[in-house]
Amino acid sequence: MADFCRKLTLIGLSASLLACAVGPDFTPPETPTQNPDYTAEPLPKKTAGRSGDAQTFKVVTAIPNAWWHLFRSKALSQLIADSLAASPTMAMAQANVRQAQALADASWGSLVFPQVDANPSWSRQKAASASLDEFGVASGTSLKPFTLYNASVAVSYSLDIWGGGRRELESLVAAADYQDYQLQAAYLTLTGNVVTTAVKEASLREQMKATRDIIAALSTQLKATQKQYQLGAISQVAVLAQRTALAQARATLPSLEKNLAQTRHQLAVLAGKLPSDRSLPQFHLSDFRLPKTLPITLPSHLVRQRPDILAAEALMHQAGAQVGVATAQLFPQINLSAADASEAATFSSLFSAGSNMWSVTAGLTQPIFHGGTLLAKRRASLAAWDAAKAQYQQTVLQGFQNVADSLRALSDDAEALRIGREAESFAKGTLNLSEKSYALGAASYLDLLSAEQQYQQAKINRVQVEALRYADTVALFQSLGGGWWHQ
Repeated sequence: MADFCRKLTLIGLSASLLACAVGPDFTPPETPTQNPDYTAEPLPKKTAGRSGDAQTFKVVTAIPNAWWHLFRSKALSQLIADSLAASPTMAMAQANVRQAQALADASWGSLVFPQVDANPSWSRQKAASASLDEFGVASGTSLKPFTLYNASVAVSYSLDIWGGGRRELESLVAAADYQDYQLQAAYLTLTGNVVTTAVKEASLREQMKATRDIIAALSTQLKATQKQYQLGAISQVAVLAQRTALAQARATLPSLEKNLAQTRHQLAVLAGKLPSDRSLPQFHLSDFRLPKTLPITLPSHLVRQRPDILAAEALMHQAGAQVGVATAQLFPQINLSAADASEAATFSSLFSAGSNMWSVTAGLTQPIFHGGTLLAKRRASLAAWDAAKAQYQQTVLQGFQNVADSLRALSDDAEALRIGREAESFAKGTLNLSEKSYALGAASYLDLLSAEQQYQQAKINRVQVEALRYADTVALFQSLGGGWWHQ
């Protein structure tokens, strides 16, 4: 029997190797190389900035894997390491990869090797012997019970003449590739979200600090205004205006505090912790350093780096393989089977001479009429393949758009930050002069109040633009693929 199994396997493998595999053979899509730039207008090689804030774009062949180290925050790097280890999202993606790989292994085993099953059995039976008497009436006598032992081994193998099994295996391997790229996408998304959320927390803290400073200044000014009113130097309208400005500044704090609390909750969940966890570090903008050199890969390399593009390619590969599976169903299917069995009344004589039975069967199934089901399934697989190709093209376009948007944003952010710092500096100088002029009686209270409001807005705007520049730097690394392939 073992020799027969080996012969059956060799026959099946030889027939499969000599046979063709119907359906399209997958080839990776062509890399878009017609345009060496991401944007229609060439971007400057260096972003604007002062005091070491300028960033230089450098064309490289690879993005660093742990790109967040470029922000030079030990607390941030440690939080990302903890998040990768504890995130349920990562655990789920890893489990999906293992499942897809196991399904591909199962298909490979059923395709390459014959299916062998052992079927031992034991039964205890009792029968009656019937006869007719002289009047034609049936009468019977009971026979003694007897035992029947049976042991059999069945072998079956399906010849993959048209490659349907190989296409199914190809489809499952592509599905495993898809889950692997989904894992890398989860890795990239998680790390990017942790950095972006930490930057958002730092921005909110700076905005709250700036708002509290403004509230303190307005409170001090209110006291001075009330004294001047008591002395009759100003009208009550000026006091009410100062109280209104103070109340408006205080009204912005609850919203900032709510956003900060929600951001902390989000950061905890990203790290795989409960929102009530108090072990998370606190972040400030001063904790980060802006990367001075930003690596840029060529557009022709982007499609081999972004996990979402590679995942879309794997889905296209899977859909093409399913076309082959549906096509193979239209052709004859050949199955080989064999069985070797022994049957005896006693266990000791089960494998003795004369108790052996065997059978060899070759079967062919040719679909003739299925109500158009098989043809309809093939048309459906072709449509799914077309949809997967269109989805891949859309994913590539979106990937290029992400990079172009990030590059343009960084260029504009640098200029906006430079202008924002100048505006803050000018507003601070104006406020200082207004305070001195007001103390000397050379400026009105309305002039002082306007200067205070302008400085408040300029300071908060600068904090927001500074945080946005960090966030857009993170977006650039994400849009380029994040260097996950170096893991």
